[in-house]
Amino acid sequence: MFYPVVRIIVALAGVAAVFAQFERSFSLALVSTTPYGSDLPTMVANFFSFFTIQSNLATAVTLVVGAVWAIRHRHDRLQEPRWFAVLLTCVATYMIVTGVVYNLLLRGIEQAPGAVVGWSNEILHVWIPVFMLVDALVGYRRRALGWSAAGIVAIYPVVWALYTLARAPFITNPGTGVPYWYPYPFLDPNAVAGGYLGVTAYVVGIAVGIIVVATGVIAIGRWRAAAAAASTPGPVRSRPGSTARDH
Repeated sequence: MFYPVVRIIVALAGVAAVFAQFERSFSLALVSTTPYGSDLPTMVANFFSFFTIQSNLATAVTLVVGAVWAIRHRHDRLQEPRWFAVLLTCVATYMIVTGVVYNLLLRGIEQAPGAVVGWSNEILHVWIPVFMLVDALVGYRRRALGWSAAGIVAIYPVVWALYTLARAPFITNPGTGVPYWYPYPFLDPNAVAGGYLGVTAYVVGIAVGIIVVATGVIAIGRWRAAAAAASTPGPVRSRPGSTARDH
């Protein structure tokens, strides 16, 4: 029962961090003296357009679902369902990549005074990613997935990148008033050397990183499932119609 509770606590911490940053951003929009800075619908849409925010919220939901499932099945030996294993692999990958990208490319970038809630920023960009890496290593009843699951992991980031690049030219920057807004500077062709070619290089590099991390998470799950099967007397049961390893 201990580990499901840990997952719930981490999920609540993530939601609290998102809420704290949202409250700060909303408050700043309320007192803004510019028409572009005080546009609340745009502020809300921009806030929930950040990959970090979306992936942290998805992670919180996934951790709670996993905790509830584990509590309900605490008296049996069922492996986690395949759909949940895929979902957990997705959010673990997104959070690990978020942590790496933030700390390599974004940490230290100047922000408007008071715009960022410090503790919230660290939870969303450091501690949740670290926990999801630990979760991949010690999480509850992991199922071995096939390597093709890495392709599923890549779908959401590709859709997010296309949405972001298509939306950005139509949004006025709430901080500066320039006629475009990109959530991350490495996506801004006006700031990146080489324009759209430079942005494409960043996007491709991050996409490759996502596939590599997803493959690593899947490899850990396969290794852990095999180790559990070898060390546990009797077979670990799967749901009807599923297999212990999905090739």
